[in-house]
Amino acid sequence: MSDNIFSGDIDPEIAELMGMEPQGSSDTTPDFSDLFDEGQISEEAVGVEQVDLNKTTFTPIAKFQSDKPLPYFSEASFYKVVLSGEGEDAKRLHSLLSKFLNATDVKDKSLYRQKLIPAYWNVAASIAARIHGHLPEQKKYMFRYGFLIPTIVSKEQREMIARIIPENQTDEPVYYIDEWLEKIAIGAISASATDEVKAKQQNQGQRLTGQIEKARGHKEVQIGLIRSKMIEIESAEKLIIAKMNDVMHHPQHERFPQVKLPYEASQRSCLGEIMQTVRRLQAMDKEISLFFRDLESADNQLEELLSKAGKSGNFSAVDSKTLQEEFNTVRQMAKMCVGRQGNHFPILMKQYLKPSIREIGTRENIIAEMTSIEHLDPGVFLRTFKRQTNRIVPYIVLVPCYGDKGICWEPFDRYNRATSRGRIALPMYPKDLRTAVLSAIADLRWQVAKEKAQHYWMEEGLTGHYYQWFIAQKIRGDVKEYFIQDYILWITKESEGTQKLDREVRGIFWRNMPFPQELKEELRKRGYVYNELYKKDINRSISDGY
Repeated sequence: MSDNIFSGDIDPEIAELMGMEPQGSSDTTPDFSDLFDEGQISEEAVGVEQVDLNKTTFTPIAKFQSDKPLPYFSEASFYKVVLSGEGEDAKRLHSLLSKFLNATDVKDKSLYRQKLIPAYWNVAASIAARIHGHLPEQKKYMFRYGFLIPTIVSKEQREMIARIIPENQTDEPVYYIDEWLEKIAIGAISASATDEVKAKQQNQGQRLTGQIEKARGHKEVQIGLIRSKMIEIESAEKLIIAKMNDVMHHPQHERFPQVKLPYEASQRSCLGEIMQTVRRLQAMDKEISLFFRDLESADNQLEELLSKAGKSGNFSAVDSKTLQEEFNTVRQMAKMCVGRQGNHFPILMKQYLKPSIREIGTRENIIAEMTSIEHLDPGVFLRTFKRQTNRIVPYIVLVPCYGDKGICWEPFDRYNRATSRGRIALPMYPKDLRTAVLSAIADLRWQVAKEKAQHYWMEEGLTGHYYQWFIAQKIRGDVKEYFIQDYILWITKESEGTQKLDREVRGIFWRNMPFPQELKEELRKRGYVYNELYKKDINRSISDGY
C-alpha cells in the first residue's frame, strides 16, 4: 500500500480484507449476513473504588511497553471480528469506509470522511453498550485505540500498538475508555456529571451511588480530623514530658548539701507551661471525642447505604441509559480534546500516528508525565477541606483521538468535595504529549481554585489574582485559556529559569503554585527577578503572612 491512502489506488490486501471487488467494480458492499450475531451481557458486582489518602507520589513505572506483543493487530480477520454482531451500523460503516478509501475526487473523499465520523461512533456506541459482556478482544481494542483496519497502519506502527501494556499494572486511576466504561457499568465509579442530567432524573442506582460517595467523604473527613488532632495531642504530650524532665531536676543546696533546692524561676515557668498544655489537652480530648462520635455515625450511615445497595442490586449494575450517557460524555471529552478546528477523524491511520511509543498517550507515559509535573508543582493534587489536606489524584480517561490538549471534566465529585477524585481526559495521539498533559493539569488547577473561591473567584485566590491582572491588561478572550497557556510556560520555561511570563503573572504563580524549595533556591541564583521573589517569601515568612 502506498503511504498516501488518499490516492485513488486501493491495496488489494485491503480490498480482500474488506470484501471489496477489484477496482472498477461498482459493487463495493459485501454481504454481511454471516457476520452479525448479538452478544450476551454479563453482570458482576464489585466495590466502589476508594482514594488511598496515604499515597504521596505516583507509582514508579518499571516498564513502558510489553515484552510480548499482542497478536491481534496483525491478524487479517481483525476488521471482520470488529464489525461482527454490530448490525446495520457496521454495514453503513463498512460501506462508507470502502467509498472513502476508494474515492479519487477530493470533494468526494472529504464528504465520505465527514460521514464516517458519526458512523464510527455509532458502532463504538453499540460496543460500549455491551462493554461488561464477553466481548472479543478485537472489539475492545478497536474501542480502546480507534484501531479498525490493520492495513491502514504500517507494520512498525502495528507492532508498536501491540506492545502497549494492556492491563493496569499500577495502582493509579488511569483508564482506557473501555476500562472506564466498565468501571461505570459495574458501579465502581459514579457516572460523570453533566449539565443536562438533573438529580430528579437520576435512577435509583445513581442516587444511591451519590449518597454512598457523600457518606464516604464525610467518614474520610472525620478520620482526617482525628488524625490531625492526634498529631497535636502527641506533640503536646511530648512537650509535657520535656518540661517535666526540666522540672524534676533538683540540685543539692551548696550550703546545706543534705537537702535539694526548690524550683528555680525557669522551672516555675515550665510548670505554668505544663498547666496550660494540660488544659489544652483536656480541650482537645473533648474535641476528639466529638470527632469519634461523628465518625461512628458516618460509618453506620455508610454501612446502611452499602447494605441497601447490596440488597437492591442497583449499586452493582448501572442501567443501559446511564452507560449510554457516559459514552456520550466520553465522546464529548474527545471533541473537547480535539477542539473545533482539530482533526476529529476517529479511526487510527498511519499518517496521524507518532513513530515512537513514548510519544503516545499510554497509561505508563501519562503517569511518567504526571510524576514530572508534580515534582515541579508539588501542590497540584493537594486539596484542603476542613483544615485537612490530602493528596488526591484525579481519574484520568485516555481517549483515542488526535486532540492536542487535555481537559478537566470536573474538579471533584459533586457529592463529595472532601476526598473524591476529579476527572480529566487526555488524547492518546497528540502532537506533543507533555503539552496535552500540562493543559489538562492547568485546567484542573483553575477549576479547583475557582470552586474553592466560589462566588469570589474573580477576587480571591489564584483565579482572583490572575483575573484581576487579566482585566487590568485589557486582554480579550477566555481567561481560563490564557491561564492554561501561562501554566504551560510556568512548568516548561520558568522552571528552567527562562523568563517568558509577565512579571505580575510570575509573582502570582510563585505565590499560589510554588516550585519546590530546592528549585526556588536554584532559580534565585539564575536571575534578579527570581531572587526578588525569593526575598519576598522570606519577608512573608518573618511577618507570618505567608
